[in-house]
Amino acid sequence: MGLSTVVSKSARQTMNWGKKLGKLVQGGEIIALVGELGTGKTCFVRGFAEGIGVSKGAWVRSPTFTLINEYNGRLPVYHIDLYRVSQRAQQDGLNLREYLYGDGVSLIEWFEYLGADEVDEYLEIKMAHRGGAQREMTFIAHGERYEKLLKDLHVETAK
Repeated sequence: MGLSTVVSKSARQTMNWGKKLGKLVQGGEIIALVGELGTGKTCFVRGFAEGIGVSKGAWVRSPTFTLINEYNGRLPVYHIDLYRVSQRAQQDGLNLREYLYGDGVSLIEWFEYLGADEVDEYLEIKMAHRGGAQREMTFIAHGERYEKLLKDLHVETAK
């Protein structure tokens, strides 16, 4: 399992990491965003949307109340927020498998609320406050495909 950590010193840097990742994805990826409120998950997704070619006019916002926001770039982007749907029965009603195993890229905030047996391979990004505007982002590759993605992202990997 590949693991690497970076410290973002601003919202712009957090967006830039998202933008870099958005340029690398090929379709079908699952990106798990884990972190407390205000750690930059949606900021990261805004950068990702820019990197994958979502129109600058699109309003990329947290899907806390809509649960899933869809954006069109060179690939479909599914921005999913599980904060309000922590129960399995509620998640089943969202037909998450259609998003997770489709041709687009799924970015899931509050990924820890997804059933542990739902996905085996994904890129996990743990985000944490580090004082002021600084955020620590730990990238963890779960699966070979994501090991390569992490390598292509050029994040220094921890040994």
